[in-house]
Amino acid sequence: MRKKPVSWVRRAILIFFILFITFEAYLHQVKGGGPEGSPSIHALCPFGGLESLLTFLTTGNLLDKIYIGTLALFVVSVILAIVLRRSFCGWICPLGGLQEFFGLAGKKIVRKKFSIPAAADRYLRFLKYIVLLLILVMSWRTASLWFAPYDPWAAYGHISEGLPAVWKEFTVGFIILIISFVGSFFYDRFFCKYLCPMGACLGLVSLISPFRIKREESVCINCNRCTKICPVNIEVSKIRSVTSPECINCQECIGVCPKEGALVNEYTFAKGKKIKPLFTGIAALVIFFSGIGIASLTGNYNLLPPELSAAEGALDVDSLKGYMTLQEISNGIAMPLDEVYRRLGIPESVPSDIKVKDLSQYIDGFDFHEAQDKLK
Repeated sequence: MRKKPVSWVRRAILIFFILFITFEAYLHQVKGGGPEGSPSIHALCPFGGLESLLTFLTTGNLLDKIYIGTLALFVVSVILAIVLRRSFCGWICPLGGLQEFFGLAGKKIVRKKFSIPAAADRYLRFLKYIVLLLILVMSWRTASLWFAPYDPWAAYGHISEGLPAVWKEFTVGFIILIISFVGSFFYDRFFCKYLCPMGACLGLVSLISPFRIKREESVCINCNRCTKICPVNIEVSKIRSVTSPECINCQECIGVCPKEGALVNEYTFAKGKKIKPLFTGIAALVIFFSGIGIASLTGNYNLLPPELSAAEGALDVDSLKGYMTLQEISNGIAMPLDEVYRRLGIPESVPSDIKVKDLSQYIDGFDFHEAQDKLK
């Protein structure tokens, strides 16, 4: 049974986002994260906006490496989840797309779809909600991207920096990334189902969405293909409508259904009005990019740090950024360069035009936040 075009279109879109974000991550390593550079992998992920949300609401400040554009990405993703459930996960998320392609490779090579026993699967699904709660609490309490060292997406975004650097800064995140890809080779979207905090958040939001995939029992021939194809293991063939927070609106169930009209998209307030599968994907992209467009037009889609003046004495220590050079820091806080070197324990052989974030190449265990405290 051939799949309908929606499957191939969706995968093409996922490939686009994977390539785009991968290239942006590479540019960040090459150009750095200053005002003229490229956004960090954290700024490009909507989850960074969620991590920073409590801090933003309570103090009016965003976490380091998170900017107003990241918050805009999060808001747009939430709106999308309300309108079309977890379409961000199924149509846009690069990490989800990478797992999906590992899963497709697994099916081609192993020629078998594995599944975790239902009893274990039921409890493992709750892990991502625990992870979500832990990250939100710790990010708020520490006022930092607490999850960054454990984040597989952050580890992926820094691979172009070289595996030694990734292993040093994102050891746990890199291990989770490998586990996610290997797990997805055997079990569809392994990280999405069991550990992804963004998926957990959007899943909870999607519970209020009026959008549904409905099974018309009078038309369904009970072939079970919809259940077999579902990447998040929803038993579509046994329910009347898909309301699970696990649904990523990938439309694979409709795409593989051999009976026209057995599975349909609809809104609960517009019963009888059917929505074409491909239209849901197009609508998801329109909502996502329209939201970004509105944020841009209103000046709320900045994913890079603002230009900071490095004029003599213009900055306080807390406003220093990792993309600034030692000379810029010396000028900005009106501290002699040799005193900056002395306080930070920097060898004289280190050039003054090196960015602070790159000092770990010369000083083992160098931490930017600790450095800020030493300069006060």
